[in-house]
Amino acid sequence: MTQFPSSLSTGYRNFMSGRYVDERERYRALAEQGQSPQTMIVACCDSRSAPETIFDCGPGELFVVRNVANMVPPYEPDGQYHSTSAALEFAVQALKVKNIIVMGHGRCGGIRAALDPNAEPLSPGDFIGKWMNLVKPAAEQLQNASVMTDAERQTAMERISIRNSIENLRSFPYVRALEEAGDIAIHGVWFDISNGELWVMDSDTRDFKRLDPEIQTD
Repeated sequence: MTQFPSSLSTGYRNFMSGRYVDERERYRALAEQGQSPQTMIVACCDSRSAPETIFDCGPGELFVVRNVANMVPPYEPDGQYHSTSAALEFAVQALKVKNIIVMGHGRCGGIRAALDPNAEPLSPGDFIGKWMNLVKPAAEQLQNASVMTDAERQTAMERISIRNSIENLRSFPYVRALEEAGDIAIHGVWFDISNGELWVMDSDTRDFKRLDPEIQTD
């Protein structure tokens, strides 16, 4: 029998003797009453950018869906399988979240693959390559921007992809209707893994501005 990873076993035991003890009642309430998070986050699968850790959130506070390069596909009510769209549907229609955040991050491997015209499929299915076609037009434009360095292209594409996903969010009729009614807010953020900076997209200009990490007091 294959052994369960010992690091995870140790982590679980630490959780049960530490955080779970402190939040036992909260877990019990969530089990009995169900979840009612106010915020949905579409984040990347990357192990270095966990939303619950970055925003210091406890159980039941965030509804998180993670995929390669934190992308939202356009509204396509066909007969195919759409996991991110299904999560969005549940968050908006069932949980009634008030905020949807598309959260990108620096040094994203999916974005790097989208920018590499010579990238080879990792398997015959090429699932990553097909998925990253969602941002292919923008990636091709940046590939030809010879005045930019590779690092500049990477950061620019990571942020452009966030904007692209936000536009795709608005292609869902119920999301668009709720946003227009003021019942839901859509945000874009970009997290810099190297220094912990969080950049928030201005809803009017669509520029990204660094969030002050210091606690503001009146």
